[in-house]
Amino acid sequence: MAERVEQRLEDRVPELEQLERVGLFTRRETRAVLRKASALEYKIQRRALRKEDFINYIQYEINLLELIKKRRARIGYSFKKDEIENSILHRVHSLFNRATGKWKEDVQLWLSHVAFCKQWNAKHQLSKVFSTMLAIHSNKPALWIMAAKWEMETQLSSESARHLFLRALRFHPECPKLYQEYFRMELMHAEKQRKEKKEFEQAKMDLGEFSYSEEILNGEMARIIYRDAAQKIKGVEFHLAVLSIAKLFDFTQDLQKEILESLQTKYADDPLMWEYMARRELELGSLQSTEPTTKQMKVSEMTQREERCCAVFEEAVGAVPTEDMWKCYITFCLERCKRKTNSEELKQKRLQRTLSVFNKAHESSLLPEALYKQWLQLLLESNLFEKATEVAEAATKRFSLSVETWQMRLQVLIQLKSDSVTQCFEEAVKHVKSKVCGTLPLWTLWVEWSESTNSKEDTDALYQRSLCATTPAESVTMKEMYLDWTYRIGGYKKVKRVFTSLCENRPFSLDFFRKMIQIEKEQESCKMLHLREYYERALREFGSTDSDLWLDYIKEELSHPQGKPENCGSIHWRAMKMLQGDLVEDFISKYTLLQTGHL
Repeated sequence: MAERVEQRLEDRVPELEQLERVGLFTRRETRAVLRKASALEYKIQRRALRKEDFINYIQYEINLLELIKKRRARIGYSFKKDEIENSILHRVHSLFNRATGKWKEDVQLWLSHVAFCKQWNAKHQLSKVFSTMLAIHSNKPALWIMAAKWEMETQLSSESARHLFLRALRFHPECPKLYQEYFRMELMHAEKQRKEKKEFEQAKMDLGEFSYSEEILNGEMARIIYRDAAQKIKGVEFHLAVLSIAKLFDFTQDLQKEILESLQTKYADDPLMWEYMARRELELGSLQSTEPTTKQMKVSEMTQREERCCAVFEEAVGAVPTEDMWKCYITFCLERCKRKTNSEELKQKRLQRTLSVFNKAHESSLLPEALYKQWLQLLLESNLFEKATEVAEAATKRFSLSVETWQMRLQVLIQLKSDSVTQCFEEAVKHVKSKVCGTLPLWTLWVEWSESTNSKEDTDALYQRSLCATTPAESVTMKEMYLDWTYRIGGYKKVKRVFTSLCENRPFSLDFFRKMIQIEKEQESCKMLHLREYYERALREFGSTDSDLWLDYIKEELSHPQGKPENCGSIHWRAMKMLQGDLVEDFISKYTLLQTGHL
C-alpha cells in the first residue's frame, strides 16, 4: 500500500513544481498540498474503503482546481494548463470512476461526476459517464432524459438524443415523461432545421443535393411519437402536457388541432378535459377584429371571454354531472372572483356568477362538502346573512354525520348572534355520534361560546355534561379546559374542588396535573403539602414515562420553603424503579447536572 501511495505522490510532483515555478503557489503551499494528498491517498488505499474518504478527496481536488483558477485570474497567467489542470482533472475522473465502480447504486455519486464533467467541459469523459451510468441505472427515466438533453443541447446531436430516447423507451415503454421529452426534442430539432433553412434561403446559398425534409420541418416526427404514446398512455394529463409543449412552437397548429380532437373524443367524460377546454376560451382572445383600447372596451372584452368560459362549463356540467366537474367550475369562478379589477361592474358580475354556480351545484346535490365553507364565506362577506343561514342548515341536512359541517353551521350562527345556537348544538351532538366520529370540536366550540354568553352555572353544567358525552380520549382535553375555566371564574378554592372530583375519572393528561401544580405555585400561601399531592397523583399516571416529572418534584423539595430535601433520596430511588428503558439514563444524567448546579 505504501509503495502505491508513494507512486501516486511522485506523479503529483511535476504539476506542483509547475505551480511553484509559474508563481501560482509558494514552496510552503506545495508542501502543504503534498502532505494533505498523502493523508487522503492513504485513506483510499485501505482494505475497508469508505465512500466519505473518496468524496473528501474529490472535494479537496475540486477546491484546488478552483483556487488555481482564481490565482490565474489574479495574476493574469493562462499557460501550462496541460501540465497543471489536466493532471488534476485526470485524477478527479479516476477517483470518481473508482468510487462509482465500488458504490454503483449511489445515483448521487454518478450525478456529482456528471456535474463535474459539465463544469470543466469534459465532453468526452461525460459521454463515457452517461454510457456507464445508464447501463447500471437503466431503470431511472430521469437519467435517460438528462443524457438525451445533454446530447441535444450541448453536443447539438439530435441523432444521439433520438437514439437515447428510443433505447430508454425499450426499458420504459409506458413512461409519460420520456414521451413528453422525446416529443419536445423532435420539435426542437424541427425548429432548428427551419431556422437553418430560412438562413440559407436568405443568404441565397446553393445547397446542392442536400434538401430539408418537409415532414421533419412540419414536426411529423413529433406527431408519430404522440400517436404511438397515445395508444400506450391513458389519461388526460399526458395529452395536456404534450399539448402545452406543442404550443411553445409556432409551426404546430395542425398537431395541436389533432391532439385537441383526440382529447375531446377519448375523454368526453373527464372533468379535466372540460376544464381545459373552458379555460382555453380565456386565451383565445377577442372575437372582434380590433384590439380593445379604452378601459370600458377591455372590461367588455374580459366579460365576453369569461362568459364563453362559463358557457363551456355549463355544457360540461350537463354532459358530466359529477362533484368533480362542479368543483372545476366553481374553482374557476372563485379564481375570477378574487382577481383584482377597478371595474365595479365586472366585480359584481363575477360575484353574482359565482354565487349562482354555487347554488346550481347545491340544488343538483353535487356540491362537494369542502366547498360549502367557501360558499358561506362569500355569502357572509356579501352581507347575505339570511341566505348564509339557509345554506348552512342545508349543508348539515346533506352531511348530517360530518363534524366539520356542523361546526361550520354553528360558527355562522354564532357570528350572526342567532337565538338558535343552543338548539343547533343540541341537534349537532344528537346527529354526530361520539363513538363513530369524535365530537370534541363541537364540545370545545360549545363551551367556548357558553363561557362568553351563558351564566357560570349553565357553563359549569355544560362542562360536566361534556365529560360524559365525549370519548375517554377526548374527555382529557375537556378536563384541561374545565380546570382552566374554573380557576379563571371561581378562583383557587373552587378549582381545587373540581380538580379533586375530576381525579376520580381516568384518563388524564400530564398537562392536567401540571396546570394544577402551576395554579398552586401562583398562590401567595403555596403549600408544599398540596404540591406533593399533585405530584404524587401525576406520578401514579406518568411516573414510568416522564423523567422530567421526577426531576421537577425533586427540585420542588429542594427549593420550596416547606420542602424536605431529605425526601429527594426516596424520590430518586422510586424514579429509578419506575422509569422505563432509556429514560433511566436520561434521568441519571439530568439528576447529576442538578446535583452539580448546572440544571
